[in-house]
Amino acid sequence: MTTLVLVRHAKSDWGDVSLDDHDRPLNERGMRDAPRMAAELAATGLRLDAILSSTALRAATTADFFGAAFGVNVERDERLYGAPAPTLLRAAVERDVPAVMVVAHDPGMSILAGQLSGRGISHMATCAVATFQWTEEDWNVASALDPDDWTWKTPR
Repeated sequence: MTTLVLVRHAKSDWGDVSLDDHDRPLNERGMRDAPRMAAELAATGLRLDAILSSTALRAATTADFFGAAFGVNVERDERLYGAPAPTLLRAAVERDVPAVMVVAHDPGMSILAGQLSGRGISHMATCAVATFQWTEEDWNVASALDPDDWTWKTPR
């Protein structure tokens, strides 16, 4: 089985306008939602082999909560900052492990989730989690097919 989990970063803080976009931290809601969503996903029994994250602070912090919940080290990848959908999927395929999570940004996350869900997911809200599974065990084949199953959950 091949599994892809997409997580949009949790809600970020726009309070300090002097910060570069890349350096925006999570706000209070984001700091509450990220560990809760991570714990809920981990409680399903899903196993992850890798967690890939954008280098942006808000994404990396979100990914760290998931890493702690799953006991998996987070790999930061600068290509994921503001990445389009094909780049997000390519990063997962290139990692070549059975179950990978990608934590990144919109609009790429919503576009990819929409494509993989047959437009069942129209928008990945902040800290939304979408899981896609294929029975096929080869990423190159799986990524060319519609998933056999998918789920989607938002923090609200």
